[in-house]
Amino acid sequence: MHDQRLVKMAQVLVHYSLELRPGDRTMIVSSPRAEPLVELVFAEALRAGALPDVSLEPLSLRRIHLQTASAEQLGDISPRERLAVETYDAYLKISAPANTRDLASVPRGRLAERSRATEGLQRTWLRRAAEGALRWTSTQFPTEACAQDAEMSLPEYEEFVFAACLLNDADPVASWHAVHVVQEGIVAYLAGKSEFRIRSAAVDLTYRAGGRKWINSDGHRNFPSGEVFTSPEEGSMEGVATFSFPAVVHGREVSGITLEFKMGEVVRASAQKGEDVLHELLHTDEGSRRVGEVAIGTNYGITRFTRNILFDEKIGGTMHLAVGAAYPETGGTNSSAVHVDLIADLAHGGEYYADGELFYKDGAFLI
Repeated sequence: MHDQRLVKMAQVLVHYSLELRPGDRTMIVSSPRAEPLVELVFAEALRAGALPDVSLEPLSLRRIHLQTASAEQLGDISPRERLAVETYDAYLKISAPANTRDLASVPRGRLAERSRATEGLQRTWLRRAAEGALRWTSTQFPTEACAQDAEMSLPEYEEFVFAACLLNDADPVASWHAVHVVQEGIVAYLAGKSEFRIRSAAVDLTYRAGGRKWINSDGHRNFPSGEVFTSPEEGSMEGVATFSFPAVVHGREVSGITLEFKMGEVVRASAQKGEDVLHELLHTDEGSRRVGEVAIGTNYGITRFTRNILFDEKIGGTMHLAVGAAYPETGGTNSSAVHVDLIADLAHGGEYYADGELFYKDGAFLI
């Protein structure tokens, strides 16, 4: 018998996150570890009248490809992958790694080369998503590897994941609709603002976002979710930030990150650990030194850092920015093969101002 929380998860993913309709061509991508959830989602998608396809491959195949492929093979995009991104109505990615550091031994130059090869497909993905032609969701199936990263036992981690997804609630779909309503109020307040400042003991940043759209991330594209985000004007980010939590870049941990911005671009970067990885990330392409996203985490049910960005960037009381690609639906134009989120705590002395008005203090909204 399936865990009833997984049953609820499949129902939320199909009927709330992806909103599958009869005839929707749907791709479900995961690894064998997530088979119990994949089966439930596949069956629920069929009951909804959708046309689901499944790609269930060991994640080790990506490592083998990156290590072994010729330059020509590394630059190749499979017809199946292109077809899904360019023509499907819905796309669900269920992360379920057996080893979260599987790519750590891959030469970073090959990772960057692969990122550049897929940049065009990524732009298509972002464009179709912004147009509403592609509905997509990324979620997590709890595995031993993720539990180890989070420094939890597997049962503890399962409970953490299911609680963050509101799957212990009697009606999770109704609970996520409630999240949507609350965050719509935040987005409505921010929509008319132009000048922003973020201050804490470790952060002093200013940026402009006049005319940009704030997005309510409410469990549709990420599940779980809980954030509001936009993109800054490309040349507007100024100041210095030291980020509270490590970033995991292709299986490598980078911690103690400090970035200084001038005219929207990183002009100085350092890290206490993994600084070489940070510099290579920032030199991926022209857009990788600019900020594509600024966001505020609103999921107060996520109370600890887990080394999993799906959860960590949503921690209530934090802000994050992403170096690299912007989401077109925000109005952002920064283009890059990368999009890496960096998180700073604002729950202890943090302040956020919009057009000079303090609207967020010590990790809580004042509006």
